[in-house]
Amino acid sequence: MDIRKVKKLIELLEESGISELEISEGEESVRISRHPRMAMQAPMQMASPMTQASLPAAPAMPATSAGEHKPRNDEYTVTSPMVGTYYSAASPGAKSFVEIGGEIKVGQILCIIEAMKMMNQIESDKAGRVSAILAKNGEPVEFGQPLFIIE
Repeated sequence: MDIRKVKKLIELLEESGISELEISEGEESVRISRHPRMAMQAPMQMASPMTQASLPAAPAMPATSAGEHKPRNDEYTVTSPMVGTYYSAASPGAKSFVEIGGEIKVGQILCIIEAMKMMNQIESDKAGRVSAILAKNGEPVEFGQPLFIIE
């Protein structure tokens, strides 16, 4: 990828106010972020599918339809790593990636967050059972907003 293109992407990131941008061009891929990614310890592989590990747990917000949710010690909160639109499935008629009560594995896709016309797959960094889904399909989410509770 041409260094001039990378510099232009950095300028675009600064001007737009978004926190992260990933572009793939053929076999090459570049990810530019304003904030260090604490959840990723290993170096990113080039030309890998676009994925984003969730950030460390944040305090849980009230569940949307089940009333107040009080977090327990054995629960983990998956938060949104970016501002965007939350989607629970790959397409409007498709089955949801996860359901309440469903068992999940590390690396399993939990949802998609669309940011600036880019679809970002959010993966689980914990194995367990989904005890709550705190976002609604098609609605906007904020950076750090709790999305899932995993037991």
